[in-house]
Amino acid sequence: MTTDTLIAMSETPMHTRAADSHDVIRVRGAREHNLRDVDVDLPKRRLTVFTGVSGSGKSSLVFGTIAAESQRMINETYSAFVQGFMPSQARPDVDVLEGLTTAIIVDQERMGANSRSTVGTATDANTMLRILFSRIGDPSIGSPQAFSFNVASISGAGAVTIERGGQSTKERRSFSITGGMCPRCEGMGTVNDIDRSQLYDATKSLNQGALTIPGYTPDGWGVRIFTGSGFLDADKPIQDYTERELHDFLHKEPVKVKVGDINMTYEGLIPKVQKSFLSKDREAMQPHIRAFVDRAVTFTTCPACEGTRLSEGARSSRIAGRNIAELCAMQISDLAAWTRALDEPSVRPLLTVLQETLDSFVAIGLGYLSLDRTTGTLSGGEAQRTKMIRHLGSSLTDVTYVFDEPTVGLHPHDIQRMNELLLRLRDKGNTVLVVEHKPETITIADHVVDLGPGAGTGGGQVTFQGSVDGLRASDTLTGRHFDDRAALKPALRRPTGVIEIRGADRHNLQGVDVDVPLGVLVVVTGVAGSGKSSLIHGSVAGRPGVVTVDQSPIRGSRRSNPATYTGLLEPIRKAFAKANGVKPALFSSNSAGACPNCNGAGVVFTDLGVMASVSTVCEVCEGRRFDASVLEYQLGERDISEVLAMSVTEAEAFFADGPARTPAAHLILARLVDVGLGYVSLGQPLTTLSGGERQRLKLATQMADSGDVYILDEPTTGLHLADVENLLGLLDRLVDSGKSVIVIEHHQAVMAHADWIVDLGPGAGHDGGRLVFTGTPAALVADRSTLTGEHLARYIGS
Repeated sequence: MTTDTLIAMSETPMHTRAADSHDVIRVRGAREHNLRDVDVDLPKRRLTVFTGVSGSGKSSLVFGTIAAESQRMINETYSAFVQGFMPSQARPDVDVLEGLTTAIIVDQERMGANSRSTVGTATDANTMLRILFSRIGDPSIGSPQAFSFNVASISGAGAVTIERGGQSTKERRSFSITGGMCPRCEGMGTVNDIDRSQLYDATKSLNQGALTIPGYTPDGWGVRIFTGSGFLDADKPIQDYTERELHDFLHKEPVKVKVGDINMTYEGLIPKVQKSFLSKDREAMQPHIRAFVDRAVTFTTCPACEGTRLSEGARSSRIAGRNIAELCAMQISDLAAWTRALDEPSVRPLLTVLQETLDSFVAIGLGYLSLDRTTGTLSGGEAQRTKMIRHLGSSLTDVTYVFDEPTVGLHPHDIQRMNELLLRLRDKGNTVLVVEHKPETITIADHVVDLGPGAGTGGGQVTFQGSVDGLRASDTLTGRHFDDRAALKPALRRPTGVIEIRGADRHNLQGVDVDVPLGVLVVVTGVAGSGKSSLIHGSVAGRPGVVTVDQSPIRGSRRSNPATYTGLLEPIRKAFAKANGVKPALFSSNSAGACPNCNGAGVVFTDLGVMASVSTVCEVCEGRRFDASVLEYQLGERDISEVLAMSVTEAEAFFADGPARTPAAHLILARLVDVGLGYVSLGQPLTTLSGGERQRLKLATQMADSGDVYILDEPTTGLHLADVENLLGLLDRLVDSGKSVIVIEHHQAVMAHADWIVDLGPGAGHDGGRLVFTGTPAALVADRSTLTGEHLARYIGS
């Protein structure tokens, strides 16, 4: 190429340059999960919203294909050595992906459940405060780590050998590290007392199953390390242990032992329980683990640090009359005001960055949080918005931001602020991809992609792409329901009694007195942070006869599926065993009936080192997971693999009558149909279910718990406009069957459908926590004295 040619190219008008033609992300032949050869062009530097019923393939396209491939390609730019420490990712099942940019995923995954992780540590606000105190705190006590509750103070001294000039000389050296950790509680803020009677039955021996801790079975490794360590007599009742044996059993320091042919670390039962159960935040524990911890452990505020986690030295240093513990306990909106009033020229750059971070919290609707709030207690929506903080002030452009329902947990009043933040990211020159169901956010889109027409195998196709006006006019399910508005009910149910709440003062509640009606559908609402969950979970949940369906995520591996999670597989296995005269364990792919080649996984994984592992369908069982001999046993002319391949609707009919009639299985299947999961197959891995599908699966499971009062925490999460109608029908059936239903919810359709509303506010944090309205939806609309009343009136067109 000549110099003249290069000069001519440089003088070409800007709009005709080849680099400017890459203005779309091209997807061709996407087949991830249930996608059916999806082709789509997404405009760059625009806001694109993906809609469709839950399970239609939105997340598979956005997260499983576009974002996953972007991250995989970035990972491949690192050296093989670095890749060895990173999670390996297989290439998504897609023919062509062009025009990708760096993807930043902001999803609803809960943040780290470690109780040492707080809002301040997760967003670096705590780090900036620690630097601030190390610079201008009075008295000065040391470096930033002197204010960290995760760093202990240690010191030591001894002789060291130094090689100098061919000679060795010994010198005495000492060192000390000043940390901010409270020595009494080790930076946890609480001290615990473990009830030994809840850990073991002293009348039994280890071989007789003395340990009563979840997961500690006599044949499991948790117990085998005790029985095979050589320190204890496995056949002796614990009550007969000598003082030495009891110490080795409960408190022995970690020591290497050999159990069989395996080298393991032995330590006492109490430190083992503390490490495995008490290092996580209580709210993030699985329900049965949480029940054990509540039963066995008593937590009290640390008397030394008064719950601040910090040492006396860290608490002694002050700026403008405040120590770092007091600042971290302040509501962030108040902390932002305190920082703004601080005039310290020597640390002005640091204060500017800290101020921007705190202002971002307020702008995103999280000003009611405090920096010392543990991340495990945040809801999915709060966790997602907390992750957004670090991106709002970013100087990066031409980045693809991927959001998963950013309006989850937001009151209609807060959604407008979230929309402004999404538009701000777009206007900085970024591509913004949003999976969303709320019409208020769909409306601001530059481009809309609607997937469907149904869910699961009935979805996975692009039914519409274009403008918002085009979506409204389309004949898709989303288009038909886009402008749906629920009307107030003409007839309301009469309460059969009340739950009295008096003087509720948990978290930010300010002595709330309210009567919650029974026998009706009650909706508790208010802006995010107003105290809804504090009121209901603190004053109603835990009472006899109360069943709570909270927002905690479903946990499960690829081997978990709707049949195992709901307990459906148990009656099915027993029915197969009874019909064929064999043991039930044969009909579990995780037990005796598993295919020996793939161990019941259905696929065989090949480890390729630093490259992504490759999974191939097992050649022996052809993906059916079971040994061939097991598939010879049938129930109603179907083998176990064929039953697990059925949809919920098909299985409900199969187990309803005839030779396969199984009432216990039919009852569980009927509940799954009730919550709109009729299209899901019984053996579909939980890892492939969408967020909305998981929420409804949990709802169907917990509906089986016997109770008179049901508490549902934001059940519309992940639900399409059309699915909300089905949910309202389910709530009606629950109430009509004699139950009382209390729903914590922001969705106006649920509010309009309520018999009674409890509205908290008027604001969030210390600006909330008060009862601002209680009565019927019609009275709330007529009153219009609260933010909820204004938005509900606008929603129903009043």
